[in-house]
Amino acid sequence: MDFPILSIILLAPVAGVIFLLFIPKDEFKLIKSVAAIALGASFGLTVYTYFAYNQTAGGLQFVERYPWINDLGVTLFLGVDGLSLPMLLLVTMIGFAAVFASWNVSERPREFMILFMLLVVGVMGTFVAQDLFIFLLFYEVVVIPIYIMVIIWGSSKRVTKEYAGMKLTIYLLIGSAFLLVGVIAVFVRALIITGVPDFSFTGLAQVPFPVDFQIYMFALMLLGFGSLLSMWPFHSWSPDGYAGAPTAVSMIHAGVLKKIGGYGLIRIALYVLPAGAQFWAPFMAVLGVAGVAYAAFAALAQKDLKYVIGYSSVSHMGYVLLGIASLNVIGINGAVATMFGHGVMAALFFSTVGFIYEKTHSRWIPDFGGLSQQVPRLAVAFLLAGLASLGLPGLVTFVPEFTTFIGAFKVYGGLAVVAITGVILTALYILRAAANTMFGPKRAEWDHLVDIRGPEMVPLVVLGVFLVVFGLLPSLLMDMVNNGVAPLVAEISDVLQIGGRF
Repeated sequence: MDFPILSIILLAPVAGVIFLLFIPKDEFKLIKSVAAIALGASFGLTVYTYFAYNQTAGGLQFVERYPWINDLGVTLFLGVDGLSLPMLLLVTMIGFAAVFASWNVSERPREFMILFMLLVVGVMGTFVAQDLFIFLLFYEVVVIPIYIMVIIWGSSKRVTKEYAGMKLTIYLLIGSAFLLVGVIAVFVRALIITGVPDFSFTGLAQVPFPVDFQIYMFALMLLGFGSLLSMWPFHSWSPDGYAGAPTAVSMIHAGVLKKIGGYGLIRIALYVLPAGAQFWAPFMAVLGVAGVAYAAFAALAQKDLKYVIGYSSVSHMGYVLLGIASLNVIGINGAVATMFGHGVMAALFFSTVGFIYEKTHSRWIPDFGGLSQQVPRLAVAFLLAGLASLGLPGLVTFVPEFTTFIGAFKVYGGLAVVAITGVILTALYILRAAANTMFGPKRAEWDHLVDIRGPEMVPLVVLGVFLVVFGLLPSLLMDMVNNGVAPLVAEISDVLQIGGRF
């Protein structure tokens, strides 16, 4: 077996957790340094893995297999390809940046960092697992830390942190319940057909499930993964969850937690149940466009910065759902790349709002104006995230969204045109929020503010670099994504024997 780099990426934060258990709780700087080193190690190794991946060979690479539950065919099967590698890079990048966005946490920082690293491990595991049982196991790891972190370190403004944490957790558990039913049914039916217990994605994808069965099971997975993706109308947990969560959790939540839903729809539901995907695709497209429009108008009505970004995130996930529903290489490429670009942008956005709240104890837009004159570096980060959100050419979100629209237009035409209007609405609420927060007359009550500096600059630098570099050199992202998506779409196209549509 080659060097187990994926296991090391997963275990580095676990080692950090173990180390933190032996550090005195009042050693604030050491606690945060250990978390930064552990997550930095995962981030660095992921960057290496991303650029070491052989795109010419393609397919799963850096594969690790460890037999676990033989009677059920469960294997600790790890591997990455062009579909999962960008998602792994995204979560390790945001996890590393979020430590520094939480550098000033003073209430029980040891427990905060332990829970946060466990949360990151759970999310990372969903993107490297190639076994459905292991995928669900990592997904369940996410739920408990995120609930505890929201109710203890969350902020109480429009909703209480207890309400936000409970609502977030209930929706995650409801989604996992639908998934669990679907997974059990798929496994049992596959066992009946083949006589061999197998939870691997590749193994399940080879099983000739009846079309009616695929339609029903895909509906369950659409409810499960769609709820996690904040698919309209199962989206209301998302803005409230953002509002109540601490900055680091908001960054992970918006940046990568939702992306498990989109990734799962492609990697599991679409790959294993292609006939079900074909049947439900028009319905998915309608829900995606409805989410784009509804959430964009909702964002226009918000005065709380976190709610503006929260509804913006729901709107952008509508693009992702529309791209997946196109069932063609271009559209799904755009959907996956949009998940990556949106994740980087949303994480930077929430880190800046977190700093604003930390320094002013307010997220209410009418309270501000002219902050760029008092905290110029923070204003640069805010504006960079805002421009990425509205899809400015030269930033990482532009090419993915453009690609998504092309793929969707080839199949749905008018629906894609309606979705494109979301770009106009995004420009309205983002530019208005930036103008009312960062520009205009300076307000004297904020003259005492200290600009971000030292460790607080890390999220701006790390996330900003990826926003710009992957925007100016989109092939770094798009070629990798296409390497994972094109073979998957070709395979399901052969299964359905409708190559023209794919």
